Amino acid sequence: MSLDVRPVTVSEIADWMKAVHTGFLTPLAEKPGEEVVADRFGDSDLSRMQGVFDEGRCVATFRSFAQQLTVVGGATVTADAVTGVTVSPTHRRRGLLSRMMATDLAAAKERGEVVASLIAAEYPIYGRYGFGPATWNVEWEISVSRAGLDPRRTGQPADGGRIEMVDGADVRKTGPEVHTVLAARQPGLVSRDDLWWRRSTGVAPRTEHETWTEPFYVVHRAANGEADGLLVYGVDDKWGDSNQPLNTASVRDMIALNPAAERALWHYLCSVDWITTVRSGSRAPDDLLPLLLPDPRAARMVTHADWLWLRLLDVPRALEARTYGVEASLVLDVRDTAGLAGGRFLLDASDSGARCTPTTRSADLALDVAELSTLYLGDESVRRLVDLGRVEELRPGAATTADAVFRTGRRPWCPDGF
Repeated sequence: MSLDVRPVTVSEIADWMKAVHTGFLTPLAEKPGEEVVADRFGDSDLSRMQGVFDEGRCVATFRSFAQQLTVVGGATVTADAVTGVTVSPTHRRRGLLSRMMATDLAAAKERGEVVASLIAAEYPIYGRYGFGPATWNVEWEISVSRAGLDPRRTGQPADGGRIEMVDGADVRKTGPEVHTVLAARQPGLVSRDDLWWRRSTGVAPRTEHETWTEPFYVVHRAANGEADGLLVYGVDDKWGDSNQPLNTASVRDMIALNPAAERALWHYLCSVDWITTVRSGSRAPDDLLPLLLPDPRAARMVTHADWLWLRLLDVPRALEARTYGVEASLVLDVRDTAGLAGGRFLLDASDSGARCTPTTRSADLALDVAELSTLYLGDESVRRLVDLGRVEELRPGAATTADAVFRTGRRPWCPDGF
């Protein structure tokens, strides 16, 4: 059977979208209309949208787009963001993903993109392509009655700041401004384009399996009037048998530029009448949230999972883009079976930057590009990977030095899926 693996054409995008929904078990009753196709992919580079066709039917999908990733120190690198990866159940185990991935990563390398990124629906798939989990997310469930907050408080901060309820149009203006400031210093954040903000505020068309419920939008302003926090949440409508409210507020987005704004937004949400439970949405594993409550035990962790996966495509450029915890030199022997980023590299690191160059010196550490990708944002221990047999320590003490070099004081965080 001949399978045609190639970029899709404009006329095939609707069929490609239907195959995506089939792969993710969200089937559509009919193909998406022209308005949805145009809004989602009107500006897309179709050379980065691959499909596999069997007698004209799309049976596998793959897409990538340019994305900005914040690294340690606040700089950004261009990422080849991979999304929409599916293989229909009838065509699994035929190497289709491997073919599409190889094509995409080679093209990304040729374009000069520094890393590739993705959100892995299944953990075991992407390590064999050189990806490693670089950030982890958690979700907290807060029992408001146990949080210890004063029930008489109004939800307004007492430090001169204020909470404002706004609408989607306000968010489309203020949200990107707040996110841009945060992205300049939060490792792991990825760029949000205009379509992201329009979809998250209900403006962009949606396919029929997606339902839109208008959330509540809240902005925190500092004492000088500048917006420094954004909270978006939805609330269910549940009441107990005794006609008592049992509503759960589920956070869709919460970004804050400082601890004061973060505290004010969480305290506001926990003060809203009728809300008895708060689901935090995706937060960093070392988020301040539990300790912002008088009783941190009121916050129960309900999810802890890997999130953003990275794959280095250019080791010197990637390592030179970020800063490091101490001044030190390391020689890394990086293996890459795909032939995209392997080699032996001398990293001269410091807290102000780094220089990374090919070298013939003896290596201190040997590791696969997937493990280096896991270490890249500072969220993993080299010593732990050595103990797991995933990194080889070739010079005694090299793992300890590498941990001091790569690890960060706060963990990276990526709240967004793509």
